[in-house]
Amino acid sequence: MGKAFWLGFAAYLLPTFPLGYVWHLKTFAAAYHRLEMYRDDVLIPLGLGSMVIQGLIFSFAYPRLFSTAPADTWRSAAAAFLVFGLLAFSFVVLPVAAKYRMASVRDFIALETAFTLLQFAIVCPLIALAHRQAG
Repeated sequence: MGKAFWLGFAAYLLPTFPLGYVWHLKTFAAAYHRLEMYRDDVLIPLGLGSMVIQGLIFSFAYPRLFSTAPADTWRSAAAAFLVFGLLAFSFVVLPVAAKYRMASVRDFIALETAFTLLQFAIVCPLIALAHRQAG
């Protein structure tokens, strides 16, 4: 695991944690509260642990799935946005909406889809830059 791996990991974790915290627990806290699905005492270390695992996997997978050639950086970032974003949507948004009680499934799907799109629009270009090979 070289420098690009750890930069890719940081490119995922460093934006995702504050974005997730601000999105879920500050900016849209009232909307999530209305959904009646959050614990009163959110366990932040578990969320952070989840993000660490995700960052390790995404950074490991990126150079194996997408080109790291400098000329392909933005195309690879867009492809990663589609692949990683769709994967995240499939294991975060849909199963939670399917299994958990909430006041509005539609509102949850809208909030979490918007979060997922924003998150991967930010992290995929950063991961692509971290893994870009020197020309």
